[in-house]
Amino acid sequence: MKYRYKTKYTCSQYIEFDLDGDVVSNIVFYGGCNGNLKAISKLVNGWTVDKIESFLKGNTCGPRPTSCADQLAVAVREAYDKANA
Repeated sequence: MKYRYKTKYTCSQYIEFDLDGDVVSNIVFYGGCNGNLKAISKLVNGWTVDKIESFLKGNTCGPRPTSCADQLAVAVREAYDKANA
């Protein structure tokens, strides 16, 4: 399933990714710190929703209550929960 998530409180505007069961792949951030977000996308490609959450959930960016990495964790959990509702 292809999923698109509108981020909140970050420089990136959207995150798109594929979800196959609980495995996340083909992650693309729109906006934000291009090099860092490309690296995060490559590093977590093929990871499960639980693993992404365990590594990225709660990361913040400066004074913001979230970050692009945290928003990815939120996005994949939301997509997984909707797919399995």
